[in-house]
Amino acid sequence: MNQGAAWSEARRIGGLRRFAIAISALNLLGHFVLGFEQSWVTPLVSLAAAYSTELLMELVDARISRRPLKFAGGIVRKIDFLLSAHISGLAVGMLLYANQRLWPVAFAAAAAIASKSLFRVPMGRKTLHFLNPSNFGISLTLLLFPWIGIAPPYHFTENLTGAGYWVLPGIIVCSGTFLNARFTKRLPLIAAWLSCFMAQAWLRHWLFGARIQSALLPMTGVAFVLYTFYMVTDPATTPNSTRAQICFGAAVAFTYGLLMVSHIVFGLFFALSIVCVLRGISIAVRACVERRAEVPVMEEAAMTAAGRT
Repeated sequence: MNQGAAWSEARRIGGLRRFAIAISALNLLGHFVLGFEQSWVTPLVSLAAAYSTELLMELVDARISRRPLKFAGGIVRKIDFLLSAHISGLAVGMLLYANQRLWPVAFAAAAAIASKSLFRVPMGRKTLHFLNPSNFGISLTLLLFPWIGIAPPYHFTENLTGAGYWVLPGIIVCSGTFLNARFTKRLPLIAAWLSCFMAQAWLRHWLFGARIQSALLPMTGVAFVLYTFYMVTDPATTPNSTRAQICFGAAVAFTYGLLMVSHIVFGLFFALSIVCVLRGISIAVRACVERRAEVPVMEEAAMTAAGRT
């Protein structure tokens, strides 16, 4: 591994560790202080499903590819390998609400992790998973089981009073800004998402008569803040260049607006899923075009080489 790749991997692991610590702290605070509606068993079940699926997928892939296991080599390596599953498992357990049932949450966590291995597109000599894991698991569960819902927004601040209503979102915004500026480099995406979210709210107000207060209301919730800094910015399933990040954030915002105009609920999650799918299709199409363009060049090179012999 060259120096650039090693630095990139170190930054990725550093970001995952800090995101994992942040979402773990929020879950502990939520279940013991804030007033999360789900049972305290819910995140444990979600984590168990996420961990087991991640390990199973790695065992199968390593066996098929005849390569060493990524989590082999000590406890630190195993912990780092499970960081992504840890974040997805806690996100699913925190955002889904299935009443007293636990298996839908386990299903969502397993689907989230499995999507990284099942849905991939070619990129260069490797393949890329293009679906945001946590968002996909939640979206799929909401589609398959209509009686499952999203955790009520108030449960993030149910037990807070006074300044607490401002302190918690402020901490999330500050920590999320730091993590995304330092590790994921997704501040352009966040800026585009927020500005275009406000733009689509005003467009719905002017064109369809939606009350501007209602259209902008989601931005005042802690769930929206978490979605902005911890979900839509997933570095593995969003583009790297500044221009592409801006397009991605804008696409999610305006897709959300279209879903709202169409009276489709859970628009935040479905909008991100739709944009991720469209991005995956565009990557696959581009790879196919590039592959076809390489064939004549390779054939010409082969014919030239044959003529010299």
